[in-house]
Amino acid sequence: MATTKSHPKSSWDTLHNNGPFPLKTLHVTELEGSANMFSKYDRYNDAAKEIQRLIREAADKNEGFRAYGSAWSLSHIAHQKDNMHFNSFMSIHIPIPQELSHENSSYANENLFFFECGNTIKRISEVLSSHGKSLKTSGASNGQTIAGCISTGVHGAALNVGSIQDYVVGLNLIIGDKPTDIVYLERHTQPALNDDFAKKIKAKVIRNDHLFNAALVGLGAFGFIHGVVIEAEDRFLLKRYVKKIPKDLALQLADTMDFKNSTFKIDGEVDADGKPLRPYHYKVFINPYTNDNEYVVEVMYKKPYQVPYPDPFPVIKTSLYKDLIYLLIKISEKFPKSIPWFIKQLRKTILPAVDEETLGTLYETFWDAPYQGPAFACSVGIDHTNSSKAYKVLEEMTQKEGPIPGIFAMRFVKQTEATLGFTKFPITCMLEIDGVLWEKSRKIMSLTEYSRRMIEVLQENDIPFTIHWGKNSDWKFPNLVNDMFGEKVAEWKSYRNGLLSTEMQQVFSNGFLEDTNLHLPNNTNDEDLIVSL
Repeated sequence: MATTKSHPKSSWDTLHNNGPFPLKTLHVTELEGSANMFSKYDRYNDAAKEIQRLIREAADKNEGFRAYGSAWSLSHIAHQKDNMHFNSFMSIHIPIPQELSHENSSYANENLFFFECGNTIKRISEVLSSHGKSLKTSGASNGQTIAGCISTGVHGAALNVGSIQDYVVGLNLIIGDKPTDIVYLERHTQPALNDDFAKKIKAKVIRNDHLFNAALVGLGAFGFIHGVVIEAEDRFLLKRYVKKIPKDLALQLADTMDFKNSTFKIDGEVDADGKPLRPYHYKVFINPYTNDNEYVVEVMYKKPYQVPYPDPFPVIKTSLYKDLIYLLIKISEKFPKSIPWFIKQLRKTILPAVDEETLGTLYETFWDAPYQGPAFACSVGIDHTNSSKAYKVLEEMTQKEGPIPGIFAMRFVKQTEATLGFTKFPITCMLEIDGVLWEKSRKIMSLTEYSRRMIEVLQENDIPFTIHWGKNSDWKFPNLVNDMFGEKVAEWKSYRNGLLSTEMQQVFSNGFLEDTNLHLPNNTNDEDLIVSL
């Protein structure tokens, strides 16, 4: 039987030390060993019963219950003051056999895999590689769990793919303690697996595009995500270049995404007519405290998988540009542990001149990020056509009202179908400022104050925006979520209310949902919303 150890606690913190936050009890569930329970499905279902027991226990105490994996988010979205469940030991993975594919599925059966919630991106990549497959994209790092990624909308910089949730095709949710409270959810227009699969995990099937899209970036509010079905693809290589290019050219590409007609050209990365190819990935690094004529850019091009190829790790391991937070922490290590001194260094040209090239798989390119120290990250999503405009107003605010110990980057992501996915624009520019966490002083505003000013400045300049759910922000800012998502908020709430009982809406709520006014029901509880379509 699956067993849970429950630890009385007084506090909990994120990986990047953005807390601490108060906590009563931390639960850690371990699955029954395979020697005692051979079937993966039996072990999976046994774990589901244990989670249901914990949910009922929390509800009987009128307490909340929330799962987390790697504590990667920098906001308090994963925190619950009463009960938190550590998912990382829940790591079953199952390739989908042909006989479990839906008769109307448009997915290649060999690309479908079922992963339990605690699997990390790194582990999933290793499993897929053993089948000759790969994830379609990942974030800049690989330590997050799959359930945490999709709950908060983790993204990379893949122009034609989207975020991690955008290749999820099935969700297994535990929404209460009753036998009927285990649900397998898919889109009705794009079914993936048949009812025989749902029977194997003892789940009720619901195929409904609207409910699926609402639950996809569910912020932990649609129940306990026990497992996900993802669509992988054949393993591929990424040719990665890190270069400095003229500032105006980097921003022009951001605003237009017109690589074909650009003067930016890399030898070998052109079409038959000699025109520049559209990259798989485009990222811009910007130091707001210097007036550089050039920006560092990272571009990647997708290549067929073939061996042998040069080992990418010697470069990747030492590259300052593999992750922005890692970059800032590595730079800060060279200076005294003083934020004013660190900011003084930012006024110099700290981004080194580079001409890096690597060739490797997605797994090798977005490899381990060895974070060492407190960090912050603010990230807003804007339509890419507003990229340079948004950066200009935020840069000006940072220079005039700052300084703060961080630098900017831009990443570009294909639009999501998730109802509250922050990559909502046709191509979303994720404009982020990351750096070393600091304390408010007479000369430096607080992180919350800086986050608030970001929101106000974008609103004052009529630039529509969203905010990354897992990043730092002033999440209590008045009417913030409604301003970002409009009528989609009521839609998201309606489907949550239709799926969860009033009791379970309370169980799966937390301070983050209260701060953003997403915990409030809109009194629909309309079960007609969540029927299979």
